Amino acid sequence: MSTSVAAKKHKMLSPQPVERVDWKKRKAELKETQKQRKEIKTIKQLEKQKELEAAEAAKLEQKQIKKGRDYTVSIALPGSVLDNAQSPELRTYLAGQIARACVVFCVDEIVVFDEQGEDVKSVEGEFKGVGKKGHACIQLARILQFLECPQYLRKWFFPKHRDLQYAGLLNPLDSPHHMRMDDESEYREGIVLDRPIKQGKGSLVNCGMRKDVRIDKQLQSGLRVTVQLSDTQNQESKLFQGVVVAPHVPRTEGGLYWGYSVRLASCLSAVFTESPYKDGYDLTVGTSERGSSLDQTSLKPFKHLLVVFGGLQGLEASVDADQKLNVTDPSALFDLYLNTCPGQGSRTIRTEEAILVSMAGLRQKIAAAFTDVSNGSLKS
Repeated sequence: MSTSVAAKKHKMLSPQPVERVDWKKRKAELKETQKQRKEIKTIKQLEKQKELEAAEAAKLEQKQIKKGRDYTVSIALPGSVLDNAQSPELRTYLAGQIARACVVFCVDEIVVFDEQGEDVKSVEGEFKGVGKKGHACIQLARILQFLECPQYLRKWFFPKHRDLQYAGLLNPLDSPHHMRMDDESEYREGIVLDRPIKQGKGSLVNCGMRKDVRIDKQLQSGLRVTVQLSDTQNQESKLFQGVVVAPHVPRTEGGLYWGYSVRLASCLSAVFTESPYKDGYDLTVGTSERGSSLDQTSLKPFKHLLVVFGGLQGLEASVDADQKLNVTDPSALFDLYLNTCPGQGSRTIRTEEAILVSMAGLRQKIAAAFTDVSNGSLKS
């Protein structure tokens, strides 16, 4: 074997030198990587915090801008308008038209009064037949209450009843408090549940959502309540959190139309004397073709507006039937006595039509009355 060949073989057989790991360098690289990760994480957290703060600021600004209204609008009409319908189906449909008209124009209270002077103050009892004296008011009030109630609460508050036989076929009101299960809202209507809960832990309320709501107060079961949900909810919790508020809060603070209440009055004068407001209605309007033209009328700012509609024979018949009134001219009962549809082409305007015509005309007058008042609210 030649020397050169032997040298090559020896070189191939000799072990190659192994490069040692520089642990100091590796440790420094790991530290630098961790530092970069922490910086990226901190930047992301800061960005997320800024987004949350911006969202909270936007929500607060929206709340300040979207202040509710302090004033209320009420209408009153005789229950005898249902007597103009020839069947229970038509009576129900007529009541549905009235409810729809009131919701479209954000009416807060509907007063159903009896032209016959019957002492009707409750919706208890059953409808005895078309045109039966005294029962038209009860049936109208019951259907109005049924339609105003959110769909998910009706099974608790409205058991099967002959007056409501055809109410399920009526057009839904679709007002803001009629929510679907997954609709997001600050406020909801609910029913207090009869479920055991620890003392001092409030009550549970079904608000038509996937979870029940724990409220801050211990209330009797079966009550209908207005709940304000907490801004932040723990999605992993079995319950949502909320507080009970007055029914007017969504309107006065949230700027939402929150449906109407229904009141029965035994006669026309009871519409005024049994007002649920402490100082009554400070602006009353009667509607008649004998009144002055709405077009030339302006409204002053008010706290509680009442608009009264007559029945088949007009307000004159309601005044004549009321034994507690010593006047013969209906205009003496109101601050304003208005013809809301001057130059009408029909001899008569049906009450459900009069509500639409009158409230459409008054809507502009109401807006004008509060033009100089901050965000539609009456200053005290």
